Order: sequence, then C-alpha cells, then structure tokens
Amino acid sequence: MLSLKYIRDNMDYVQNSLTQKKSNINLSNLLEYDDQRRNCLKEVEELRAERNKVSVSIAQLKKAGKDAQDDILAMRNVSDRIKDIEVELKKIEDNIAKDIYYVPNIVHSSVPVGKNETSNVEIKKWGDVPDFSFTPKDHLTLGEDLKLFDFKRAVKMAGSGFSLYTGIGSKLERALINFMLDFHISEHNYTELLPPFLAHADAMQNTGQLPKFKDDMYQIPEDSLYCIPTAEVPVTNIHQGEIIPESDLPKKYAAYSACFRREAGSYGKDTRGLIRVHQFNKVELVKFVHPDKSYEELESLLENAEAILQALGLHYRVLELCSGDLSFSAAKCYDIEVWSPAEQKYLEVSSCSNFENFQSRRGNIRYRKNSTGKSELLHTLNGSGVATPRLMVALLETYQQEDGTIKLPTALHSFMNMDTISIP
Repeated sequence: MLSLKYIRDNMDYVQNSLTQKKSNINLSNLLEYDDQRRNCLKEVEELRAERNKVSVSIAQLKKAGKDAQDDILAMRNVSDRIKDIEVELKKIEDNIAKDIYYVPNIVHSSVPVGKNETSNVEIKKWGDVPDFSFTPKDHLTLGEDLKLFDFKRAVKMAGSGFSLYTGIGSKLERALINFMLDFHISEHNYTELLPPFLAHADAMQNTGQLPKFKDDMYQIPEDSLYCIPTAEVPVTNIHQGEIIPESDLPKKYAAYSACFRREAGSYGKDTRGLIRVHQFNKVELVKFVHPDKSYEELESLLENAEAILQALGLHYRVLELCSGDLSFSAAKCYDIEVWSPAEQKYLEVSSCSNFENFQSRRGNIRYRKNSTGKSELLHTLNGSGVATPRLMVALLETYQQEDGTIKLPTALHSFMNMDTISIP
C-alpha cells in the first residue's frame, strides 16, 4: 500500500505508474477524501480542546458555588458535535480504504516500459534446447503410459483443472518438493516453514491479494477464510505487526504449500494436463530485507530460483517484466520460464518480485535501525523456488527416452531411489 502522503508528494510519478499498470484509480478523489479527513481531525482536535477548557470552567464554577448550567449545556453541544464528526470521519475513512487498497505499487525506474507481455525483455538463457533423434511425446502421453497421473479420475473427485498423481508420479512430485526444500536450506541458508494453507482476510490484504483479486480465490465464508494462492501469503504475515532488529536482516524463509487458484477468466487457456491447474504444489521463497539492499537481494533471489533448474539440467530463460505486465503489488519482477519440448515454448515456473514497502506498510512490518533506534518499514520480496506442475512437464519431456522411459537427472536419484522411470 502507498501512503497518502507519498501519493500527495509524488502525484505525477504515482499517476504515471498507475497508467503504466493500467489502473484507472482516480487519485484526485482519493486525495480529496484525505483533505476531508484531515479537516475533520482538525475540527475534532479543536472541539476536544474547547471541551477540556469548558470542563475546567465548570469545575471552577461549581467549586465557587456558582451556576454552571450554561457551560454544561455548551459542553454537551460540543460532545454531540464531536460524535457527529466521528461518524462522518468513519464514512470518509471507509471511502479512502475502498480506493487506496486498489492502488497498485509504483513501478521501479529500472523497469522497461511496455503495455503487455510482448514488451518483456529476455535477459538470460541457460542450457541448450533438448535435441531428440525421435519425435518426443508430451507430458500427458508420457504420464499416462508410465501411470504417473490420472486426470480422468481426478475429475470424479474435484472436477476439471485438478490433478491426481499416482504411484511413481506421486513419488516424483514428493521428491521434487523435498529436493527443492533441501537445496534452498542447505545451499542458500533459508529457514524452512510449513505454514497454514488457509488465511484470513487481513493476511490476504496485507500481501495484496485482497480486495482486487477476490474473485480468483477459493473462499470458506462460514469461517471467513481463504485457500491460499501461494505460501507468500502466510509467510509474509509471519512478522505482521512486528519490529525486527536491523542486525537480524535479511530474514529468509522457504516454505512448501499447496496453492489454490480459481483463475477466473482464464478458462480455455493452456488447460492441457499440468500446464494450468486450480491446485498445485510450490516451494516459495520469502525475504524480509533492509530497504537499501532490496534490489541486491532481488538478484540473489533470482539466482536461488535459477539454481533449481540448473541442478535439474533444464533449459530455461529469464524475462524482466515490463511495466504493463507487472503484478499489482510488485515494483520489479523477473519471470523464469522453462522449456517444454512438446509444447515447443517456454512455460513460467517462477516469478521473483521486489515489493519494496508495499506489503510491509499494509502489514506494519518494520525493522529497528541500529544507529538511531527508530523503526522504519522494511522491504519484502518473494519468488517461486519453484512451482511443480510445469517443472514436471519440462522434466518428463526433457528426459524422455525413445523407449518411453524417463532417465532422471542425478539430483533426484537419492530422492527417488532410482535413476530411471520405466513403463510398468
């Protein structure tokens, strides 16, 4: 969330960012509400001062045995006016909240300007595009032949858009999760968390999912809870309302969770197999960092996520997102896309974002400066490290053999207790 003071002091810059992110929020209306709020607060402050003054006068008159009825009536009138203003103030603050939580984060100056994903900038490729001496199969065919998953039976359980892993497929999914967690903990010094898979509205609002993306989430109205779209939500809220000593920064967490996304409006897009599903597994990386080091930390976060694909020997590319393709909460973002031999295109498996103090302001997450003892908002970052469905797609298709088996990358041998997935 941006502060009203920041918006007022940087009106042109914020408006330009809103335009780049295709937001139609009217900042003038928002600041007009803020003017009304400040006028109400000023009047309430003056009336309270007057009430205190009259209260003293009443006490003095009573002590002197004089009639204080006129002053008592005046004080009641002042108190009634204060109550009226407080009601008006609540309405104004509700109007501010309705608007300000829809204002997206500003775009960092280094982000390339563009209207949509066609203006994203490819900044890196790693590895070679797999070359086959035979016609490669897609992950659906491979998975069915090897009995790794069963989408037809998954429909019986939850409908379309959900996956059912079976046998060795279940083991491979579990192996990928364990491999990624162990890798980030041992190689990158993250602290492992296993958070709740449900979160309340405040947690969702603090990370920017609410109110804008309410329609994309699965809800449990009876308990006022939401199924999390990513572990970013609970993990970012681990320090909600806290002040962290500067010496403890950066704090780095790695967390596995199931993720749930209705993805309203996306039906019919890339719906084959594992490419787009409503429930999936992901290892998430979250950082709480000093503001002066957040863009340095973004680069290391990207490297941490890349290291997973490198360890698995999968060809991928890194995109720097343009302003028009940035998410609501991000100030800057990189996407990592892994190559699918069967689809003959790149599939996103990770987004690494710097939110600056957008989330920490909402969640009141601060650090205490060593030099002054004062508390300031810190910066939050998160990145997928990584999501499993499209990783599974790339893994099966890249390591398939002509006989239909899958030769597993060395990094997974100890987790699978095998080096090849054979046809049953």
